[in-house]
Amino acid sequence: MASKFFAEVNRKRCVSCGACTRECPRGAIRVWKGRYSIVDPLLCIGCGKCKQTCPADCIELKLREGGA
Repeated sequence: MASKFFAEVNRKRCVSCGACTRECPRGAIRVWKGRYSIVDPLLCIGCGKCKQTCPADCIELKLREGGA
């Protein structure tokens, strides 16, 4: 069963440090061209580990469509 949540990165605030990519247990996050992190919502399980580790505090957990 999929989580009701997924992570989303604020690309304008992301410093592309890669902390979230190392923390993600599913490998759902990658740094795009050294600019910012992006999350594959199909792989993301919404655990929030990336949000907790982000030094720029630019990751939010969003409710999936139909997740209410």
